Amino acid sequence: MKLVFAGTPEVAVPALDALIASERHEVAAVVTRPDAPAGRGRHLVASPVAQRAQEAGIEVLKPARPRDEDFLARLREIAPDCCPVVAYGALLPKAALEVPARGWVNLHFSLLPAWRGAAPVQHAIMSGDEMTGAATFLIEEGLDSGPVYGVLTEPVRPTDTSGDLLTRLAFAGAGLLLATMDGIEDGTLHAVPQPAEGVSHAPKVTVEDAHVDFSAPALRVDRMVRGCTPAPGAWTAFRGERLKLVQVTPAPGRTDLAPGELDAGKHSVHAGTGSHAVELVWVQPQGKKPMRAADWARGVRIGPGETLGA
Repeated sequence: MKLVFAGTPEVAVPALDALIASERHEVAAVVTRPDAPAGRGRHLVASPVAQRAQEAGIEVLKPARPRDEDFLARLREIAPDCCPVVAYGALLPKAALEVPARGWVNLHFSLLPAWRGAAPVQHAIMSGDEMTGAATFLIEEGLDSGPVYGVLTEPVRPTDTSGDLLTRLAFAGAGLLLATMDGIEDGTLHAVPQPAEGVSHAPKVTVEDAHVDFSAPALRVDRMVRGCTPAPGAWTAFRGERLKLVQVTPAPGRTDLAPGELDAGKHSVHAGTGSHAVELVWVQPQGKKPMRAADWARGVRIGPGETLGA
């Protein structure tokens, strides 16, 4: 089939690579979000998908909005058979959905209908799911509600961050998306409607959402930190400044600390929660690079009874 691939971040690149390498399909163009400011200088930088497409000599389309008529006209000129999508980052209007004969097919990183929305992996970890996965489905006007072509499963490991899990799903999902394209092309694969039961939603996790509540149980604190790593980054406050929590680990043996109360030893730092303590392993003070929590504690000289939060 002639394909137009839509995607933006690094997590979409493995799927693009798999489609480029396929001998059965042609990636005629790529659709991605416009260049965005990045780095200390805030210079405009092309998305990872745009950079990969340019390296491969593939036409790159960067509409400000997918409803822009110039973009729709070019899409009609290309006349793709199908448009595979991975984390594009914008809603597709009906006018765009109607262009490819076999529709737009999204690779979504959850077992639909669970975790429909922008942040399925983060919500799966924060909610304590033991199993997740990925699904390919036909995009319709509803949010991630279209019929499903295929699924794969992936266990959530006890120490997984959302970055760890998303990386594994990106590479496994690339194979699923390619297999879906093959099955659509040869007529052996047909989409099945999602069940009405088991629907859950995964809206974007904001910086405000990532504020850790130390009155919650240790298990919840650990899941929050892992689910928000690397983005948007779990955080708390210490002496009136933001402190990012990069890695914590539950410490069931410590039940002597009040929620948020700190205890700094020579080689470890513990903080109380609503159940038992957690050990702070890696932290990132405001304006600084990530560091070992024990090194941070020595530098700030934590006093008796000092707390995180507020």
